Amino acid sequence: MPAGSRRPGTQPARPEKSSPPAAPVDTPLKRAGLSTERQVALVSLTRAPQPGCMETAQPSHSPEPQPDITLPRVRVSGPADILAVVPHLMGFHPRLSFVVIGAAGARRRVELGFRYDLPDPPGAEAAADIAGHAIAVLAQRGARTVIGIGYGPGRLVTPVADAFAAAARQRRLELRELLRVEDGRYWSYLCASAACCPADGTAFDYASHPAAAAMTVAGLAAYPDRDAVAATIAPVTGDAARAMDRAIDRACLRSQALVGRAQRSGPGNPLRLAISEGRRAVREAIAGYRGGGRITDEDRLAWLAVSLVHLAVRDDAWARMVPEHRQAHLSLWADIVRRADGPWLPAPASLLAFTAWQAGDGTLANIALERALTADPGYSMALLLRDILAAGVPPSQARLPMSPEEVEASYAQAEASAPPGAGRHRARRGSRRKGC
Repeated sequence: MPAGSRRPGTQPARPEKSSPPAAPVDTPLKRAGLSTERQVALVSLTRAPQPGCMETAQPSHSPEPQPDITLPRVRVSGPADILAVVPHLMGFHPRLSFVVIGAAGARRRVELGFRYDLPDPPGAEAAADIAGHAIAVLAQRGARTVIGIGYGPGRLVTPVADAFAAAARQRRLELRELLRVEDGRYWSYLCASAACCPADGTAFDYASHPAAAAMTVAGLAAYPDRDAVAATIAPVTGDAARAMDRAIDRACLRSQALVGRAQRSGPGNPLRLAISEGRRAVREAIAGYRGGGRITDEDRLAWLAVSLVHLAVRDDAWARMVPEHRQAHLSLWADIVRRADGPWLPAPASLLAFTAWQAGDGTLANIALERALTADPGYSMALLLRDILAAGVPPSQARLPMSPEEVEASYAQAEASAPPGAGRHRARRGSRRKGC
């Protein structure tokens, strides 16, 4: 999947859903700044004549229901209705962004929604990159009806909107609406009538809109901005961070003791006892969260973080991420991500990103991947998921290719076929940031 685009002065942003397509999208994202966000299953675009000259869109069901969330059916008709739903599709109120919504089928069900950062300074090349990538993702998902919404001043939005409109028409997509939003007002690029589209824009009130209220009641929160979403998994500080440091040190000593015991007991992988204990701890944690529990003990959280460094433990956990329990899994990995850093962060952050993708929450998935790759820029699972999200692959493709039993057998086979001494572990003591 494409590597992703950049906000001015930041890391690449990524799209939000799924796994690699059969033919990955050739992405201009490295310059464009795509960040697909949340997928919601409740909105469908319908033709409904508006007063004056506008036809409207109504978001509706996305491809796959979420069994552990009660989803409402929200009926929308008109630009103000669409604008009320977008923050809930994205997970936050977009700013300086270009949002794309794609629908497919006779009922025009929304298949995906995603967001780009607006290039600043604006430019034709950056606008063309965004438009080209957006249309490629829409085509890959079979979306034939599209909406574009730019959030920000005209000098930033208009170049992207014009490029998107031209690319959509070239691919013979139905461009249902193309809007610019700023300071509580919107303008339509498709409407030339002053009677329904005044030059100073049309005012709308998100806070009082019934569609926004229905989405909020359903648990589809719209945070004030992306930073507010990031704050939900921000690392602990102060006394909590120091307590976790001490717990990590204790977990490292426990791991080293298990390695020493395995080495004294004879040949074989010296990590085998640490891996076995780590798998058991992960299984218990997953079962506990699925049952409505939560781990607050630093030593248990630290042991999970240290154990997940082993790929055999991480992949066992990954194989257990069945979508029926994704909300419980989100809570588990978020609890660890808030307390982990350095070498302990990439594994739980990547598992959080995978589970967020399953839940259609691309914003959270992208933020988790940013955390993982900041800690380890080469972490392969995070890089894979980043490419998947950038390609706009749907959450319905977040399937588990192997069972936990198959994962364990695969690692056992690899260990048995390894040459003597390969992969031997030398326990080393050190700080939390250097590893055990």
